[in-house]
Amino acid sequence: IFPFGLAFSCLPESGYGQTWGLFRPVVATATKLFPLVRTFIAWMGGIDASRSAVSSALTRDNARVGISPGGIAEMFETYPKPGYHPNDEAALLKQRNGIFKLALRHKMPIIPVYCFGATKMFRRVQLPQFIETLSRALKISLCILFGKLGLPIPFRQRLMYVIGKAIWPVLTSGEISDLPVEEFDQRVQEMHDAFCNEIERIFDRNKGHYGWENKTLRLV
Repeated sequence: IFPFGLAFSCLPESGYGQTWGLFRPVVATATKLFPLVRTFIAWMGGIDASRSAVSSALTRDNARVGISPGGIAEMFETYPKPGYHPNDEAALLKQRNGIFKLALRHKMPIIPVYCFGATKMFRRVQLPQFIETLSRALKISLCILFGKLGLPIPFRQRLMYVIGKAIWPVLTSGEISDLPVEEFDQRVQEMHDAFCNEIERIFDRNKGHYGWENKTLRLV
């Protein structure tokens, strides 16, 4: 799901089961440092954002998982960052291949989802570049966000979730582990390219319905 932020916690309750089904959200490891947040995420069935934890959930529990591939780094890839315009939306995706490797190994599809309006729930103060670098290193969001009255209360915002076509891995009759490295990487790249095309398609096709005709999605 794109973009990273409150899109998971704001999923509509009405029709939830029919639209989304049950899935387990993948959350940052740093959330374990905060007792109340940790308890809430455990109640939601959250999965640690490590490859081993997600792979284990897919293998042992046969669970469907919800993941925001851009992660914490994606929070910094929007306006007011230099080089961005207020009408730019960003999806940190070009160098993110991990989810496609997992999908191929577990022979599972990936369904792209874009949440229109998620980036308008808070405003962000642009901090020096080293803060972003440190945030990525620590895997925790070191950014200043504010909403109503300058407080960490989100602005009231209508959200629109758009679901794209499922991206299926190209399966073989044998085991995925038997594939040569070059062929495995090629199939991962094919899924990656198809996913990028689909997320751009659903954004461009539906932005007018949300009143964002002048918005542009940048894949970074």
